[in-house]
Amino acid sequence: MSGGRTVVERGEGLLALARTAIEEAVGGELPDGDPPANELWLEAPGAAFVTLTLDGDLRGCIGTVTAYRALGDDVRANAIAAALDDPRFPALTARELPGLGVAVSVLSPLSPVPCASEAEAVAALRPGVDGVVLEVEGRRATFLPQVWDQLPDPRGFLRALRRKAGLAEDHWDGDTRLYRYVVEKYGEQDGEGP
Repeated sequence: MSGGRTVVERGEGLLALARTAIEEAVGGELPDGDPPANELWLEAPGAAFVTLTLDGDLRGCIGTVTAYRALGDDVRANAIAAALDDPRFPALTARELPGLGVAVSVLSPLSPVPCASEAEAVAALRPGVDGVVLEVEGRRATFLPQVWDQLPDPRGFLRALRRKAGLAEDHWDGDTRLYRYVVEKYGEQDGEGP
């Protein structure tokens, strides 16, 4: 692992960065220990999603699909955005912090998926493995690989992804583009620190 860190240490570091950023943003009590700083692996470009849960239910999820800033900066910014700016939820409050679970998913670079037709795309997808980005008609949407747990059928997965992009469930045309990625996922249980 980069910088001599094990996968476990890397995950613990990313979770500590995310939780500290969230707690600073909502005025909560900061967690024990310091998040990692000035480590080369955190300064390398990276794309990540931060997912928040409260008592097992989704409470926020914001991320980046293409790396354009340092991984550490991306995790911090997305943690704050998931807590305060996810349009599906009101801003997180300090009193919700004790029951909050944090997960960080670090994305691989995107790679194109063959999709001249919906049937070709369905056959190419790897349920439970692929995160998927859909681009068509100036719209873009993504599902992390974890979404396969709720939508295990590739055809249903794509229908829901099109709906998320604001398209009809059955929309498909020659301009449809799909990209896949995999994630390294690190998580804590609701309300438990890293």
